[in-house]
Amino acid sequence: MRQSRGVTDTDPATELTRLRGTIDNIDAALVHLLAERFKCTQQVGELKARSSLPPADKAREERQITRLRSLAVDAGLDPVFAEKFLNFIIAEVIHHHERIAEGK
Repeated sequence: MRQSRGVTDTDPATELTRLRGTIDNIDAALVHLLAERFKCTQQVGELKARSSLPPADKAREERQITRLRSLAVDAGLDPVFAEKFLNFIIAEVIHHHERIAEGK
C-alpha cells in the first residue's frame, strides 16, 4: 500500500468512507467548540448589558482579526477565509449582545 499526501492506494470507496468519517468528527468538534464559545460570549453580552457597555467593540474585533489571521498563517489555513469566518461569528455575537441589551 503506497501512501502519498495522506491518501493510500486502498479501495477508493473505503478510503472515502474513512476520510469522510474524519471530516464528520472534526465537524462535530467544531460545533461543540462554537457552542462553548457562544456560551462565553453570552456571558460577555450579559455583563456588557449590566454595565451599559456597547454591544460591539471595534478595537477588540480588529485585534482578534489580526490575531486569527496570524494563527491561520501558522496553521496553513488561508487567512482571508479565517477572517471571513471570524467576521461571521463576530456579527452573530454582536446580534446576540444587541438582543441582550434590548432585554429580549
